Formats: sequence, structure tokens, C-alpha cells
Amino acid sequence: MKPTRPLRRRITLVASTAACALVLAACGSNDSGSQSGHGSPSEPASSPSARVPSGTHNAADVAFAKGMIPHHRQAVEMADLAASRAASPQVKELADKIKKAQDPEIRTMSGWLTAWGEQVPEEMPGMDHSAHSEMPGMKGMKEMDALRKKSGKDFDTSFLQMMVGHHQGAVKMAGTEQDKGAYDRAKTLAAGIIKAQNTEITQMNKMLGKD
Repeated sequence: MKPTRPLRRRITLVASTAACALVLAACGSNDSGSQSGHGSPSEPASSPSARVPSGTHNAADVAFAKGMIPHHRQAVEMADLAASRAASPQVKELADKIKKAQDPEIRTMSGWLTAWGEQVPEEMPGMDHSAHSEMPGMKGMKEMDALRKKSGKDFDTSFLQMMVGHHQGAVKMAGTEQDKGAYDRAKTLAAGIIKAQNTEITQMNKMLGKD
């Protein structure tokens, strides 16, 4: 039995609608694939190269970032020890403050180096920073190992003494960046380091009973 003319018309209409739906679905799939292949529109703006214009830095800026990154990393490692070894709540609070300030600065300077086509300093295994021992304020492996073995008031005293020297080294490095650097954001960061760490040096000396 052949379908009636109205029935044939409805069958044709349904088939045509289904075909259109398949075409639209295929087009949508291709569009999404294209977006995933090239990244979202926000990615180029968030890349380090987009944030850091070329030709605005010099060798002093590169040296500052390459030196301050491992310098900050050691300070963060020392601050991490205080959480479980320090006896003084003030020392623990200071250590936490140091970590929260310097971790983001490490990421910022790493972004600059990447944008400039420079290598970001590798992280040393454990507490070994011997490759950077010539930098002002950096502590040797023996000093770091000795600090790690201490606890209580003995740790507090050693931590504060070591961190004072460490901060003084960072202030010196930041001063060199201010004098010789060209990149405005690096010079601004250097100024912030000088101000914050000089304030913390004064605080730590008071905690050590020094004027």
C-alpha cells in the first residue's frame, strides 16, 4: 500500500529537517574545535610576552631577576621551617608574612625572564643553594642544615639572625637594580623590597633585643 500524498509530504519535511540539524551540529563542532586549537581570546593577553613590552629592560634587570629568584626561594624555605620549629608566635607570624610576600614576587620575576627569552633559575634540590652562595646574604648548605635541626627558642634566635643577614643582602641587590636597571616594574619591585625588608630588619633586631 503506497503512502498518501499528505503523508509523503510530511515524511519529506521530517527528513529535510533532520538533515539540516546534522549540518548545523557539524558546523558547531568545527567551530569549537577551532577555538580549542588556538586557545581562548584571553590567553594572548595573559601571556608573559603580552604583559612585558620588548626593549624596555637591560642586563641589570635580567641580573636582578635571576639573582633575586633564588634569593627569595631560600627565604621562603627558611620561613617554611618556622611553622613547625619556632616557639615564638611573633616569629611564626613574621615567617608567614615573608612567605606570602616573596612567593608572588618569585612568580612575577619568573614571568619577566620568560618574556625576555631568558632562562628562569632552576630550583636547587633540598636546601642546596651553593650555586648562588656568592650573592649577598645567601646562606650556605651547612647553615641551612643547622637551622633545620633546631627548634624552640634556639630556632627563633638562629632564624632571626640568619634572616636579618639575608634581608640585608636582598636590600643591597635591590639597590643595585634601582641604580642600574631600566625596566620600570623591576625598579618598582626593588623599591618595595627595600622598604619592606628594611622594616622587617628593624623588627627582627628588636626581637633579638638589639636597638
